Amino acid sequence: MRDDKQTATTHPTAGPSRRGVVAGGALAAAGLLALGTSAAAALAPATPAPPAGSPPAPAGAAARRSLAQFTAVAASEADTVAVPTGFRADVLAPWGGPVHTTGPDWRADASATAADQADQIGSHHHGVQFLPLDDGPEGEPRGLLVISHESTDPALLGGDARKAMAAQGLTVLEMREVEGIWEVVDSAYNRRITAESPVRFSGPVPAPGPAAGRARGVLAPSGQGLTPWGTCLVAEENADAVFGTDDPEWRRGETHVRYGLSAGGHGHPWHGADERFDLASAKASPEQFGWIVELDPRDPSAPPVKRTALGRFAHGGATVTEAAGRLVVYSTDAEDGEYLYKYVSAGDWRELRAKGRSPLDHGTLYVARFGADGGGDWLPLSHGHGPLTRDKGWRDQADVLLRTRLAADALGATPLARPERVAVNPRDGRAYLALANSPGGPTCTSGKEPTATEGVCRTTDPYGRIIRWREQPAARRTRQPTFHWEEFLAADDPDRPADGVFAAPKGLWFSADGTLWISTGISGHDLGGPAPLHRAAGNNALLAADPTTGEVRRFLTAPRGAEVTGVTTTPDARTLLVNIQHPGERTTRWGTPDANTPHKVSNWPDHHHSARPRSATVAVRREEGRGGGGLNPVHRPVPPEPDLLVNRVSSSANH
Repeated sequence: MRDDKQTATTHPTAGPSRRGVVAGGALAAAGLLALGTSAAAALAPATPAPPAGSPPAPAGAAARRSLAQFTAVAASEADTVAVPTGFRADVLAPWGGPVHTTGPDWRADASATAADQADQIGSHHHGVQFLPLDDGPEGEPRGLLVISHESTDPALLGGDARKAMAAQGLTVLEMREVEGIWEVVDSAYNRRITAESPVRFSGPVPAPGPAAGRARGVLAPSGQGLTPWGTCLVAEENADAVFGTDDPEWRRGETHVRYGLSAGGHGHPWHGADERFDLASAKASPEQFGWIVELDPRDPSAPPVKRTALGRFAHGGATVTEAAGRLVVYSTDAEDGEYLYKYVSAGDWRELRAKGRSPLDHGTLYVARFGADGGGDWLPLSHGHGPLTRDKGWRDQADVLLRTRLAADALGATPLARPERVAVNPRDGRAYLALANSPGGPTCTSGKEPTATEGVCRTTDPYGRIIRWREQPAARRTRQPTFHWEEFLAADDPDRPADGVFAAPKGLWFSADGTLWISTGISGHDLGGPAPLHRAAGNNALLAADPTTGEVRRFLTAPRGAEVTGVTTTPDARTLLVNIQHPGERTTRWGTPDANTPHKVSNWPDHHHSARPRSATVAVRREEGRGGGGLNPVHRPVPPEPDLLVNRVSSSANH
């Protein structure tokens, strides 16, 4: 730990070029796995995705080389993070740590107030990005860590709805690498964005709701993406959970039903603390949430911007790529029976920006329809197209985007088995989608006849699968863009070796060498069984897959109750940053935590007898001169005294 005297407060300055940010952000984990790559090679940009219709590049050999660089860890039920022998995993930026040295320290008894939490790192780490900065005064690498905080667990958080509002949102932190260890330092870049933070709206939909001129809040953010100009795109997912009402006269309308809004909310709604979340109030504003949010981490004064051209639904992520100069953003509606979406800018994103127009405001949103023959169509969610006309009840394009789910229903999009994250292979441009699982039945088909094979939406799929597709030229007759899809991996493949068993794939991320990294999110109800595959999978995990051979190997296992969520890498590709979300969550296997026994399921990462489990980012890197295989747990020591600076990662290694 570094104390305050050793750490100077830094202020925002011009960093590397925006182009450099993108190149760094796409670097491979090959450097992490091999550690024999030269610095120049490690900093080389990823190979751009080839144009649609190009023959695939031979990515498999590179992926196989990366997979050969580590020995898989065994499935585990231990309350720890485990990585292969020769690697270390250090805890970075845990929930409740101070954002600034002068801020409130972590309180293990959950006595921190809402005001304290607003100046502490949020809970339920999900999406993550790393944006490099210029080196520090002594040549040390620097960068900005951006973390999404998706939700809260009232039994572990303590306090009231106001504290929960402060625990959700985003955290931006400056990091430096000192003596091989990444640490969070005090900086003018550091900030929190919560349910109370001012936001702007941009695009076809003006700020909706009665408080349009005073819009505020980023809610339930999940996956993230990085634009070519160096900003983060953040997906608002399950914001409906915090809305509710005690008014017995309130009735649900069609849009309320379609967007999951109900009087009881989902668990612990906030309507008693803020009228914005009271569905019976004239001040209710559910339409202000469920968007893709653009954040510039390099400008602490810039408010988040909700980019409405990308539609309103429970966004599972925002995967950014490029096609013929146009910006492409893939997203999913991350609930069972919902859809896959693609946004394409109206022209070359460089030309649009040169004219002062955001590529995220000017473009077309599409929804996917999968065919049983492996073909597929992208259906434009454009006012005037098909049934999306005024005489059918659609006022204008803003109305289509505000009610995206209903518009996609009208076009006949294909319901999917809980679509989660999308990743694009930098070697051949093919896109991959995680389908986490589905109980089947009417949820998966939304009451309509299935429009595709069971590989997309099975009658029952308790374990999940991953599909992939290649974009194709537009159909001559309709001029609509098309694609060709296939199943890549099924979690219930009986021939998969034990070191690659997984279930509930949710997160996907590609390194530039063509390795696909799979994060799993088995629910607390299913962790550890009783189903044989859930027992075999153990705790949630991060796995590496070869897109050519389908080989899968387990790289990291999470503590009890936790999901593995966002994954990214530092620019030198030697540190993998992995988010561990909600350790200690209620489980059938280990029980239910409460105010008296918050450590009932887990006490990771602090690991002392009265510890409260904490979401955190984990920094994984190879130790010089180490190799081999096996399972080696990593423990983080008890947190240091509060007068020492912010959140240096532990120095514990994987021995």
